[in-house]
Amino acid sequence: MLDDTENKNDSVLSNEQQESQHQTNIVPPESTLKIKKKVITEEYKLAGQVLGIGINGKVWEIFQKKSGKNYALKMLRDTPKARREVELHCRASSCPRIVGIEDVFENYYQGKKCLLLIMECMEGGELFRHIKERGDQAFTEREASEVMRNIGEAVEYLHGINIAHRDLKPENLLYSSKHPDAQLKLTDFGFAKETTSNNCLTTPCYTPYYVAPEVFGPEKYDKSCDMWSLGVIMYILLCGYPPFYSNHGLPLSPGMKKRIRNGQYEFPNPEWSQVSEEAKQLICQLLKTDPTERMTIAQFMNQSWINKSMNVPPTHLHTSRVLKEESHVWDEVKEEMTNALATIRVDYEQIKVKPIKDASNPLLLKRRKKMAAGKMGPFIAFSLHFSF
Repeated sequence: MLDDTENKNDSVLSNEQQESQHQTNIVPPESTLKIKKKVITEEYKLAGQVLGIGINGKVWEIFQKKSGKNYALKMLRDTPKARREVELHCRASSCPRIVGIEDVFENYYQGKKCLLLIMECMEGGELFRHIKERGDQAFTEREASEVMRNIGEAVEYLHGINIAHRDLKPENLLYSSKHPDAQLKLTDFGFAKETTSNNCLTTPCYTPYYVAPEVFGPEKYDKSCDMWSLGVIMYILLCGYPPFYSNHGLPLSPGMKKRIRNGQYEFPNPEWSQVSEEAKQLICQLLKTDPTERMTIAQFMNQSWINKSMNVPPTHLHTSRVLKEESHVWDEVKEEMTNALATIRVDYEQIKVKPIKDASNPLLLKRRKKMAAGKMGPFIAFSLHFSF
């Protein structure tokens, strides 16, 4: 029933004062990884439903025999990288903004030793889908503030115990249920890595659309790369499309790489016309190309736009409409991202720049069709600005 999974892989205080203020109560936990050697079917009943696909494989629905409660099962081939993923996720799972871990099993599947990770089942689905399925109810800037605070709480906890997630993206942000008050939580630690000092990460693992510019070069990078990803997610929440996009149908084109490196993005109308200046300035602080100038998680959580959501204007955003109208395009984007993640790292040497007339970017193709039909869709200003 289960496929054999490939192991793919407002700020006045100083930085130090703010880090201390926000992380005083965060104590790095000891290893909590306890692996059961018994056969998983002694305690759980497997179901055939695939709940999602992460960086390291499929996630299946599973039921605990004793309680009848449903959980999510992730199967990984037993490797040092898989052990690291499970270890770091278990260490972080006590945070209410991180998807919880119930059990870990070590079993053999098709003759190969695997780790079976039993997690809480997040039945509310992905962040963007949750927003898109709101119907006619508009998504507001105040709600975007609340979402970003929730995500920030997860990142704050991770950074407080010296873990960099390294793959922050909307697909890894899930709601516990479809209830309006459902909890938003972070999952998928396939790229997570422990950091014991600044600038200690050297492995260029990332999802192209959310990667910080320093990851592209030979420089070492640290937890600040997660802050860059927060900026990209916040940008999308406020308009419905990403600040950087490939014009070549590739997960990462040389032109997109250059735009990220140079911090080339704008806030085009009409999507950004009513968004507060405070929100825009916060994004600018997160998308700084120099990681030493980029906002830290403590500074982020100290911003009034984040910690005083009730003071944020409830302005109606274009986000839900854009996500709904362009859902097929986002599916293509996610598919491209999945393909890129399957290889773990992009082979830049094989990427060739195509002439703009040959570009296969789905957003650009849609723009051409709308222009030919005399229509101007929500992506027009964005596509025009970022075409080569």
